[in-house]
Amino acid sequence: MTHRQEPSQARRSALVLLTALVLLAGAALVGAAPAGAVGRGVALARGVTYREYEVRGAKGVVRVHLLSVDLRAPSVRTDLLYPGAVAARATVSGMADARGAVGGVNGDFFDISEAQHPGVEATGASVGPAVAGGRVLKSAVPDGQRFGPAMPPGASTRDVFGVGVDRRARLDRLRLVGVVRTPGGRLPLGGLNQYALPVGAIGAYTADWGGASRVRATCGTDTDRAAGCSADTFEVTVRGGRVVARSQRPGGGAVAAGTTVLVGREDGARRLRALAEGERVRVTHRLVAAGSAVPYRFVVGGYPVLRGGRQVAGLDDRTAAVRTAVGSADGGRRLLLFALDGAPAYRVGLTIAEVASALRAAGAVDGFSLDGGGSTTLVARAPGAASVTVRNHPTDAPERAVANGIGVFAGR
Repeated sequence: MTHRQEPSQARRSALVLLTALVLLAGAALVGAAPAGAVGRGVALARGVTYREYEVRGAKGVVRVHLLSVDLRAPSVRTDLLYPGAVAARATVSGMADARGAVGGVNGDFFDISEAQHPGVEATGASVGPAVAGGRVLKSAVPDGQRFGPAMPPGASTRDVFGVGVDRRARLDRLRLVGVVRTPGGRLPLGGLNQYALPVGAIGAYTADWGGASRVRATCGTDTDRAAGCSADTFEVTVRGGRVVARSQRPGGGAVAAGTTVLVGREDGARRLRALAEGERVRVTHRLVAAGSAVPYRFVVGGYPVLRGGRQVAGLDDRTAAVRTAVGSADGGRRLLLFALDGAPAYRVGLTIAEVASALRAAGAVDGFSLDGGGSTTLVARAPGAASVTVRNHPTDAPERAVANGIGVFAGR
């Protein structure tokens, strides 16, 4: 038997949905909050609230879009949004809808252009470590190979923000520990699914990498991203525990499941040349955390701006821009996803030091800078809506495709 909704009930449901959509469209419709005040917000789901409000920076007033996520809510979880491969890009809204997320922001800085290396493909891969659904996707490129503005003193491409399987958010630093076991001995592994390898290193590429060319991995140096590509390279393909192919130059195309491609440059290339087809090879790797023994549900790269309620020393207080950041509060039980509006009226932006202050004013104890500028995107799904919408105004139009992001999921 089919039950029809009564007209009065249908009108009430439509009114509720319309009201939510209007609220999400902006507090300015009923009077914007005073600069510096956190707005009342709209509940997207139990434990997830969206707010927008104004903050006054040194260059002018900006508009903040904020998702507050209560990790104590049983129905709420978070994870890395990514396009299904490390070396790929997609819009935040597309990634969020593909996973059924209720909200999210863009994530790490990434390999966006290779103008310094004519003929070399930009991979789109992120700078720092990445973990999704508890599974390690990649490790960090050398500090000198990163994209993005200068990091504060002491920061590293290995810095991450993540949420553990204990449902607590934390700052940490992850380093790769890996080895290639061969008949002639153990070779250290210097990279995992990275767009740039340390000079003299061997990197491993798995099915998680995707189909992008691996040539970029042998370009630049540990201190100069724009340096030329190495002429001394070698590649070995391992399948079923044995070497099945050898090549003088890194290749491209998808890496099959159960296959590992080893790319070497300089001394790493010399060591790989010693491996003959048919030889037994075993590759192992893991990411080791500096600060926590709790396994991570997800991690994303960037750099810290707030620790224990205090600004990180040496933050830039001069260059203002549109920014994305993430913070945590309440002992890591509450997540704050923070994005500035890129509309012309607000495009003056904030400095990184001002972002740290704004995160602290919103309640964050720890804070972490993510990719900004044209990448800054915050999406949210109104109650009852079928898909997310972009809540801020990205400076790039249309919405920029990015390497990854942070997704928020809420059950019923």
